Amino acid sequence: MASVNPGPWTKDELAAINDEDVLNQMIDKAQTFEERSVLRAALRDLLQRNIVKRQEERAARQADLRQQATGDAPGAPGAGGRRSVEQKKSPVTAPIGKTSDPSVVVAQKCPTTPNYKNVKQMLLDWCRAKTEPYEGVNIQNFSSSFKDGVAFCALVHRFFPDAFDYSTLNPNEPRQNFHLAFSTAERLAGCPSLLDPDDLVRMPEPDWKCVYTYIQEFYRSLVEKGLVKTKKRP
Repeated sequence: MASVNPGPWTKDELAAINDEDVLNQMIDKAQTFEERSVLRAALRDLLQRNIVKRQEERAARQADLRQQATGDAPGAPGAGGRRSVEQKKSPVTAPIGKTSDPSVVVAQKCPTTPNYKNVKQMLLDWCRAKTEPYEGVNIQNFSSSFKDGVAFCALVHRFFPDAFDYSTLNPNEPRQNFHLAFSTAERLAGCPSLLDPDDLVRMPEPDWKCVYTYIQEFYRSLVEKGLVKTKKRP
């Protein structure tokens, strides 16, 4: 969008914004708490849509590779069909690099597409592993485990140990813990503060979807900073 009304905004107007920077600028210029809350919710929705879009694009690319590996790619119905039948009759067991059929190599290299549940569990396992040495942190989910803000602080402190003294944190002061974690992550990792401490302390437990989205954004920011290494895709 070239320009955005100063507010208030309709749900459709916010949903039409596909640029994270635009929403971040709108949050900075918001005059009231209600406006910031609405804009942060719109930013969370946009981030989630972008995540789903990237997962769908990745799945489509991998599906194309699998289709090519079985010889069913468009433009080669004859030979491809025969090669597919031959592969079904003779299962491939040779390791990569010891077969002359390039389609077999592609099939062996192509991993199974991770679904949403697998990605969520992998991120939860990553959080648990990174915060395991920290006292008072026991991450079992993306909701109650982050209720007092200490888990957020532990995760940020793991990558920025000089930013603050973890031993001084008080689990009975969740608002301060949330603010410390989010402000530090934004300042040092470039991770936008998608969550509002005031919103979180009013909830009996944090919304797991909001926490999950924030952790994804924090992880992405760490990758961009080179603080987390990811496996190269084939």
